[in-house]
Amino acid sequence: MKTLLLQVGKTVNKHFVAGINDYAERISHYMPFEIITIPELRNTKNLTEEQQKTAEGELIMKQLQPTDHVVLLDEHGHEYRSVELARWLEQKQQTARRLVFVIGGPYGFSPAVYQRANEQLSLSHLTFSHQMVRLIFTEQLYRACTIIKGEPYHHE
Repeated sequence: MKTLLLQVGKTVNKHFVAGINDYAERISHYMPFEIITIPELRNTKNLTEEQQKTAEGELIMKQLQPTDHVVLLDEHGHEYRSVELARWLEQKQQTARRLVFVIGGPYGFSPAVYQRANEQLSLSHLTFSHQMVRLIFTEQLYRACTIIKGEPYHHE
């Protein structure tokens, strides 16, 4: 199973970039993993939030294949403990050819992207910046991989 993280806009904080790259490299030892960044929209001053979500949604949809299992990282999604996320991931490894996690833009996702998604995942009840979510998500994905393999990274 190939796993992708699809994100809108590049990560600008160099410390986050370093952490994300570190975890992405670690994850790739367990499964094929790729981060795809959709460029931020330009000239958004004249766009409403809905127009911006729609435009970003079109760019997201272009990256998706019909057979992808799409998981939106969304504040209203299902929350898992790390061990539960590992079990969920292990199950997806048996059933999905391509697992695509999506981090949207600052205003969230368009209705079309919500419709296309297979499920939604929330990392916390707390609100994090979109930049920070990328680091937290990659760390949790790495943690799930180590739990599946029974490695000592995670402590109960």
